Amino acid sequence: MSILEKISKKISFVWYYIWCWACWVFCLLLFKPLFYNRKYIPKKGGFLLLSNHQCFLDPMLNASPIRRQCCFAARDSLFRVPIFGPLFHSFNAIPVRRGEADMTAMRAFIEKLQSGMVLVLYPEGTRTSDGKIAEIKPGFGLLARKANVPVVPSVIDGGYECWPKTQGLFQPGNMYVTYGSPIPVEHIKAIGDRAFAKELTKILRQMQAELRTKVGKEPFDYSLNC
Repeated sequence: MSILEKISKKISFVWYYIWCWACWVFCLLLFKPLFYNRKYIPKKGGFLLLSNHQCFLDPMLNASPIRRQCCFAARDSLFRVPIFGPLFHSFNAIPVRRGEADMTAMRAFIEKLQSGMVLVLYPEGTRTSDGKIAEIKPGFGLLARKANVPVVPSVIDGGYECWPKTQGLFQPGNMYVTYGSPIPVEHIKAIGDRAFAKELTKILRQMQAELRTKVGKEPFDYSLNC
C-alpha cells in the first residue's frame, strides 16, 4: 500500500468516526435510543448485520453501538446527486441498482466483508408500511456463504412511529434496537437460501415481539401471515 493510500485510508477512518459520533449525538437528543444485547456483536471479523427497516434513520441506529467501521447499501441514483454522491461514498455506502441482479455491488459487498468490515443491510427490501416485519427476501444467505461470514440479526422498534414512510419529516420519540445471537455461516450453508430466508423472518419477528414486550408495547399479531 502506498503512502497516499495509507493517508487516504486514515482520513476515511477518522471521518467515519466523526460521522458516527455526530449521528450518536443527534439520535441521543431526539430519540433517546436504548440498545439491548450488544454482547452479540462480534468484536472482530466481518459479519452481515440484517435488520428490519422502519425509517431513514435505521443505518445510524444499527451502527451506533458497533465500535468498528460499517458499510451500507444505497440506491445508485443517490450517488449521482451533486455533493451528496461523494458524501455517501465517504460514509462507506455502496451503490446498488434496484430491481436487478447487481453483480458489481455483490462483489463490493463480499470484498468489504472479507476485509473484516460490518455490512448492514435491510432484507425486507423497503421500509415498513405498518411497523410489521415483512417476509425476508432470499439472496442474503447466498451473500453470507460467498463471503463466508456469520449473520447477526437486528431489530429496530420506534422508527416507524417517529418517521413513517408516508411522512415527510421525522418527529422526536423513543427508539429501541436489539441484536440477536450470530447465525454461523455453516448453518446457512446447510439449510440453503430459501430456508434461511424463512428462518430469518421467524427470528426477526420473535425478536421484535420480545423487544416490544420489554418496552411496554403490544407485540404485532402475525397469525394471518402464517
